[in-house]
Amino acid sequence: MMEFAALTYGLLASVILSAAQRNRRLAQPHPPMLLYAGYLLCGISAGMAAILAYIALSQFAGG
Repeated sequence: MMEFAALTYGLLASVILSAAQRNRRLAQPHPPMLLYAGYLLCGISAGMAAILAYIALSQFAGG
């Protein structure tokens, strides 16, 4: 299950970043769906970072 989530996250990040880079190179505005997906990816990344930081700190403090 973790492999599937990591593969999906990586694929989504790759598609979003390559589409944003292409639009920037062509000086075109980003479609709204691309922006929403980018914000979703950013939120998932920040949420997972906070969760993993909490787990690491609780393991460190708890012994």
